[in-house]
Amino acid sequence: MKSFVFPGQGAQFSGMGSDLYESDSNAKKLFDKADSILGFRISEIMFHGTDEDLRRTDITQPAVFLHSIAVSTAMGDGFAPDMVAGHSLGEFSALVACGALSFEDGLRLVAVRAKAMQKACESNPGTMAAVIGLDDEKVIGICEQVRSKGMVVVPANFNSPGQIVISGSIEGIETACPLMKEAGAKRALPLSVGGAFHSPLMTPAREELATAIASTEFHTPRCPIYQNVDACAHTDVDEIRANLVKQLDSPVKWTQSVLSMVADGADEFTECGPGSVLTNLIKRIRG
Repeated sequence: MKSFVFPGQGAQFSGMGSDLYESDSNAKKLFDKADSILGFRISEIMFHGTDEDLRRTDITQPAVFLHSIAVSTAMGDGFAPDMVAGHSLGEFSALVACGALSFEDGLRLVAVRAKAMQKACESNPGTMAAVIGLDDEKVIGICEQVRSKGMVVVPANFNSPGQIVISGSIEGIETACPLMKEAGAKRALPLSVGGAFHSPLMTPAREELATAIASTEFHTPRCPIYQNVDACAHTDVDEIRANLVKQLDSPVKWTQSVLSMVADGADEFTECGPGSVLTNLIKRIRG
């Protein structure tokens, strides 16, 4: 069975999408439409912006979403998923790809989500760190230990066995990283990100996103989507809506999602979007 997966924030790079814009007429229409919907030329930032330009949450998210949909659109008849999944932001790309959302509505939701998250980042400064070579339970335990001291730190992304990203306040991350190394982690590296994504510091953004999702038309997807919050297959529109809101300040269960897809028959994975981050993670998850 064919599974198509969609990356999230962090996959962006300067120049992304310019080849598709030049070579594929349908992709070009998507870029032009996105410029119109967003009210600024995001295509110009994607094609010619600096890495710093692309790192802003309110730019990164619509840029990665747009690129991912352009890639899947350019596949034509080759895009025929039996199941889909997306990593964090990528869940919105996956929902458009499987017909649960229109491109226009998906882009508008991503823009709302990105702006709400950017505001949360500015009002609740935080960061993230990658923990390499430590099992899930130890990472969870150390996060609980740090939280018991009044600091914010949680597991945010279960990316693959032995690769977990933690998220929280700057103080919480700075306290947790040495403890991770003491517990046997090969590395515990702070990441260059704009905020504490998938942590309680993102909770202020939930209301704005929930309002936008509630007023957006969703359709029954053509195939199941495996959602981040529970790593389960979903086709019920109400469940999908609720899970999109929960996802904002809940961990991304990517390892568990891939294992669920494999258990349900996935034997071919295709990544749609910039880079090959998910492809590499899936190789590690599948062993």
